[in-house]
Amino acid sequence: MAAHFGRLRKGATTTAVAAVAVAALSASQAPGVTTDDLGRQAAGAAQPSGDAKTGGATGDSPYYTDLPPLKSPNPSPSASPTTGTTVSVGEAEAGIPATVLDAYKKAEAELRASKPGCNLPWQLLAAIGKVESGQARGGRVDASGTTYSPILGPKLDGNGFALIADTDHGAYDGDPAYDRAVGPMQFIPSTWEWAGRDGNGDGKKDPNNVYDAALAAGHYLCRFDRDLSVQSQMNAAILNYNNSTEYLNTVLSWLEYYRKGTHEVPDGTGTLPSHSSNSDPGASPSPTTPATPSTPSTPRTPSTPKPGGAGSTSPTPKPPAPSSPAPSPTPPTPTQTVDHLEDANTGKLTATAGSAFGTKVAVRAESKASKGVAKVRVRFTIIGDTDAAFTGGESVATVVTGSAGTATAPALVAGEKTGDFTVRATVVGRVLGGLDYTATVTPRQADTLTRASDTALTCVPGGEFADQVELKATYKGAVAGKVAATATLIKSADDATENDKGPYFKDADGKTIRTLTDLTTDADGVLKLPKLYADDATGTFLLRVNTTGGAVLTVELKVAAAAS
Repeated sequence: MAAHFGRLRKGATTTAVAAVAVAALSASQAPGVTTDDLGRQAAGAAQPSGDAKTGGATGDSPYYTDLPPLKSPNPSPSASPTTGTTVSVGEAEAGIPATVLDAYKKAEAELRASKPGCNLPWQLLAAIGKVESGQARGGRVDASGTTYSPILGPKLDGNGFALIADTDHGAYDGDPAYDRAVGPMQFIPSTWEWAGRDGNGDGKKDPNNVYDAALAAGHYLCRFDRDLSVQSQMNAAILNYNNSTEYLNTVLSWLEYYRKGTHEVPDGTGTLPSHSSNSDPGASPSPTTPATPSTPSTPRTPSTPKPGGAGSTSPTPKPPAPSSPAPSPTPPTPTQTVDHLEDANTGKLTATAGSAFGTKVAVRAESKASKGVAKVRVRFTIIGDTDAAFTGGESVATVVTGSAGTATAPALVAGEKTGDFTVRATVVGRVLGGLDYTATVTPRQADTLTRASDTALTCVPGGEFADQVELKATYKGAVAGKVAATATLIKSADDATENDKGPYFKDADGKTIRTLTDLTTDADGVLKLPKLYADDATGTFLLRVNTTGGAVLTVELKVAAAAS
C-alpha cells in the first residue's frame, strides 16, 4: 500500500508554542516536512525513512496538542493525610499512573538489554503516550495493563485524515471498512501486525495493553540501528512514528518536561488532555471510545386555536425537554477498592548463604470489609545490605493477585552476604501502608569433616611434613562448599588452647603461626591446608579443624628423629 498523507493539521497556536519551546533541540536536526497553505502535508513532502506502507506507526492519526506547564515538575515530599506515609507530590501533569509508568520503565529495561545501542529513555515513551492517549486515558487500565475499553482513533477514511482501507478485517479496531489507530500508543492494525510485542508475558500481543504497546513502541523507535542519544536520530524516530513537525515539537516538549522529574500517581487518576490536533467538527477527537447514541429529542407540540378568537391562536406551553439521564459513576478499579494488605501465612524466611529460601512471601489484598480483591498489582521489593534476589536475579517483582486476592512473590535466593534484610510488599497505584518481612541469611555450614587420605603425617625435627593436610566437608551427606573454617595446633585433646611448640605454619612473611583463620572450603567441599613445619620438639601433636555448623576433626602429627 502506498503511503497516505493529507491529514488536516490543526491547533496552530498550540503547536507554535511547542515549536518555540523546543527550537534549540529540533530546529537544525529535524528532517524537513513541507506543508501546503492549509497546514496539510504536501503530496511530495519529504518523510523520514520508515514504514512507507502505513504512514508511520499511527497512520498519522490525530494526537493531543496540550503542552506541559512551564513550572518545573520536580516533586516534593509530603505526608498522606490518610495514612501518614510520605509520598511525592508535584505538578499534576508530572504524575504518571503507576501501571503505565511501570510499563514504560520495563520497556526501557528490555531495550537496554536487547538493543543497548539505541539508548531509549523511558521518558520518550511517556511523552508519546501522553500525546497519543493521555497516558491510557489517565491510567484506566486493569492489573495486567489492559485498558478497560478500547482506545480508538477516528476512521482513516480520507475525510480529513489519511486514507487507509481495512487491513485486519476489524480484528484490532472493530472496523471492517477502514483502519483506526488502536490502544494507548495508537498503532494502526497493519503496523501492529508486525511490530506488536508481548510486554507482560501473558502470551498475547494486545495493542490495548500498555505493557505490550510500550514495548512495541520502543522497538519501533529503535529500528534501523538508531541511537536515540543523538538528537537528529531521535527526531527522525519520532517523525517516523507520526510524520508531523508539530507532533515532533509536542513530543519533545513533554520529553524535556518528564526528564526534569515525574512522580507515580494511582491508576485512573492521571490528568487528561483536552486539545486535539483534529478540530474537524465532523470527526471524532483523538483518541476515543465508541460513542454512545444520544437520546432523541421529543417532538414539539403544535399550537391550538384559542377558544372564541377569530382564528387567533395562543401558544400552548412547551413541555419541558426530557432531561438526559445523569451519567452513571465510573466504577472504581480493583486497585482503588483495596484498603490494606494482610499476611497470607508467610512462614519463617531463613536460608543458608547461596541457597533458596524454603518459604515464599505471600500477601492478601483486602477491602475494608476484609474481602480479598483480585486483579491488583502487588510489588515486592528487597531492601537492605544484601545480595539476595528473587528468582531471575531481580530485587523487585510485581505480581497480580488471584481470585482470592492473594499474591505470592517469586522464590527468594540467598547470596553470600549473611545477616538480615527486608522484603516489602506494597500495592501498585495506591498510597497504602505496606507489609515488611524480615529475612535472614545464615552462613554456610558443615556437620562432618574427613581426611582425604589415611597416610600418617610424620616429620623429623626441624624439617617439613611431606604431605599437606587435605579435608572434605559435608552437610547432611551433601558437599559443603564455601564453608568457613579455622585450624589450630592445640596442646592436647582436653586443652584446645594454641600450642607454643611443635609443628607450625608460616605466614606470608615466613613467621611461625599455629592458628589459621578465614579458611574456606572450595565448591567441592575440599579444604587443603598450607605446608606444616616442625621445630626441635619431638612427640605426637594435634591439629584441630572447626567449621561453621559444628564439624570438628582432630588430626595427629608425629615428629620423631630419623632412624639411625
